[in-house]
Amino acid sequence: MRLHRMTVTAFGPYSGSCEVDFDALSAAGLFLLHGPTGAGKSSVLDAVCYALYGGVPGARQGMRLRSDHAAPGTPTEVVLELTVGGRRLRLTRRPEQPRPKKRGTGTTLEKAVSLLSEQVPGSGEWKALSRSHQEIGEEVGQLLGMNREQFCQVVLLPQGDFARFLRADAGERGVLLGRLFDTRRFEAVESWLAERRREAEGRVRAQDERLIALAHAMRQAAGSALAPPLPTAEPGDPALAEEILAWAAVARSTAREQADIARLALQAAESAHRGAQTALEDARETARLQRRRAEALTRAAALDAEQPVCERLRERLEQAHAAEQVAPALALRDAAAREERVAAEDERRARGLLSPEFADADAERLAAAERRMTEEIGRLSAARRAEQRAAELAAERDALDREAADDADQDRDTAGWLDGWEALRSRLRQRIEDAADAATRAEQLAARLETVRHRLAAAMQIGLARRIGEALQDDVTVIEF
Repeated sequence: MRLHRMTVTAFGPYSGSCEVDFDALSAAGLFLLHGPTGAGKSSVLDAVCYALYGGVPGARQGMRLRSDHAAPGTPTEVVLELTVGGRRLRLTRRPEQPRPKKRGTGTTLEKAVSLLSEQVPGSGEWKALSRSHQEIGEEVGQLLGMNREQFCQVVLLPQGDFARFLRADAGERGVLLGRLFDTRRFEAVESWLAERRREAEGRVRAQDERLIALAHAMRQAAGSALAPPLPTAEPGDPALAEEILAWAAVARSTAREQADIARLALQAAESAHRGAQTALEDARETARLQRRRAEALTRAAALDAEQPVCERLRERLEQAHAAEQVAPALALRDAAAREERVAAEDERRARGLLSPEFADADAERLAAAERRMTEEIGRLSAARRAEQRAAELAAERDALDREAADDADQDRDTAGWLDGWEALRSRLRQRIEDAADAATRAEQLAARLETVRHRLAAAMQIGLARRIGEALQDDVTVIEF
């Protein structure tokens, strides 16, 4: 913020209008407001604060702003030009004040007025921005970054407090500065930071203790003889973490070396173990072969002891092979002998079935008898056929009789109107006569039927004998009938 010009009218000790050119005063860099008490030095600062915030510092807020020596028609006003945030602004403030009535006598209360204008860059013209007390206060607060109380405590040091500050000791200065600048929030921040520091120290100490515990666990796991001694720093020491990390790096490298040594030793032991396993397998294989050799020698000795038995068995085997060559002929001979016995038994049974006159007959006699029987069987067959023909003729005769009866009936019914009746009657008579002859012949054949039946039974016996003879043809003399 940079002040350029301020015009004060009927404000505080200034009954008239007074202008302060801050650009001219600050041309050398610094300027000093001095004068006797009551000359109006603090009123200049009050006017700056009033122009910015519409109020004076806290110790003089209840005081009247209008000068008691001002003319009734002169209004109390403060106009301040300043540059803040790269913008040139003009603030005009008028407090609530009485003024003469325009008509009649007496005064009337005029409301407070606030104006904010901004100079247009390059043209020098002023542009009105706001007439609202609230909007102007918010705009100035945003541009300056502080409210009226903060501005008074930081920028404006109240009169009298500065002299007391110079004469006070360190404690009193701290109290005075705290009251002037309202450092309670900074004290709260300091308390909060101290609390955070104590909590952080507690967490750091806890982590340091945990780090030391982990280091002890590492040393115990690695072995006290292999790990270096632990650092002597206590928890909370800033150098503890670096010392523990350095110690851990040394312990880790030592452990890595020991691990490499152990790995090499393990590899050597595994190699020796594999060599021992190979030797063991070779020894087991040698022992197995030796056992097989001992078993083979034992079996060879046993076989040598059993060699005479083997020789005898070999001789028997050769004899068996020789016998095996003639075994089919012997089996055939035995089969022929069995078949011969069976044929003889069958012949005996067959001769037992023959009549006594043929019981001791030879083959020729039996053959002649067979021929005779065959001829007889032929005659019997002819007789059987004749018998069958006789039966047929008898049936035909009966049919002819019935037909003749029918013809007679028909002859009686159709006499006189059928042509050729005489020829038909002649034929029918001839058939009747043939039938009669057939019946006569049938009677004759029936007389011979009993004899033919006896011959047929004999022929059946001859057929049985012939079948028996066929069963004996392979081994005995062939009998022909």
